[in-house]
Amino acid sequence: MSSYKVLDVNDDLPIRTKGAVHSGKVRSVYWLTDQDSARLIEEKGYDVPKGTELAIMVISDRISAFDCIWQGENGLNGVPGKGIALNSVAAHWFKLFDEAGLAGNHIVDIPHPYIWIVRKASTVRVEAIARQYITGSMWRDYSKGVREFCGINLPEGLEAHQKLNDVLITPSTKGIISGVDGVPEVDDVNITRSNITDNLEAFNFKSEDDVARYEQLLSEGFDLISAQLSKLDQIFVDTKFEFGYVEDADGSSRLIYIDEVGTPDSSRIWDGPAYRDGKIVENSKEGFRQLLINNVPDSDVLLNKDRMSEREALAESYKLPQDVMILVSETYVGIASKIVGQLLTIPQDPRAEVITILDQEYGLID
Repeated sequence: MSSYKVLDVNDDLPIRTKGAVHSGKVRSVYWLTDQDSARLIEEKGYDVPKGTELAIMVISDRISAFDCIWQGENGLNGVPGKGIALNSVAAHWFKLFDEAGLAGNHIVDIPHPYIWIVRKASTVRVEAIARQYITGSMWRDYSKGVREFCGINLPEGLEAHQKLNDVLITPSTKGIISGVDGVPEVDDVNITRSNITDNLEAFNFKSEDDVARYEQLLSEGFDLISAQLSKLDQIFVDTKFEFGYVEDADGSSRLIYIDEVGTPDSSRIWDGPAYRDGKIVENSKEGFRQLLINNVPDSDVLLNKDRMSEREALAESYKLPQDVMILVSETYVGIASKIVGQLLTIPQDPRAEVITILDQEYGLID
């Protein structure tokens, strides 16, 4: 077995909840009982209206790519330090967003590097994507002759990894959107701005002004992160934000940032010196995708959506070499340490630490 302890399973913690635990690819969400939410708001003095529903959001060290979860040899079923790297980076950017006067976010407390306490938000059903360079799926489509992306026309003559004249907003669906003309009923499909503004309710927007507001918050957040990374000689290539509505004490609703922002999972980050030298060095999950492509027996299984069942079977059976998982760990922890300005310490036993803190300091363990 591996000597590294990772938090790979995060949906079976003995946290007192109401309803089932919601487990995503990386995070699990435990909705607290109304009594515990009210108690913590009172005890901790959280700046949220009384009656706000709270949840414990526990991040894991699992790593997903190509819509599958991947594992390593010797029982290493996650990337050491990945969870703390993502949470630390997102919390850092959220703090800078607050200081810059941008919108707030869903985090009300951070008891431990693997835990956020968050408030309930009504999620906007749009993956808010911004791109400053042509690369990845956009380049693959462009190289095949596609020139229109999410209602935006690109000029002829662009080259791979080239910087674009403007930061482009290229949204996609969050979940399956039904009954909207021109939008296939599949998750994560490109959409245009008019798809959203013509179908506000389907995408859970309250007004057309709020569509402009999310675009403004996406652009402002992108510019802030890009400027900060530039100081570290890192390039902010593209990113995905998510938004939701929360209620204030006076009953009015407000659009805020939710999920994570500017992390190596949700963004591409390139090394500046390497880029100027004509090379792409990924300081984000894109590097892991390339490692997968280079390591699996048949890379077409990863790239061909028609082979999804084969891909899922491969992810179940294939174990990445431990040194590959450690290389990915070094990428995540390395870029996160740069961003937050201090070396991150990987907990010896994150699961035990999480349970102890939630028991002794928050009274949430049954």
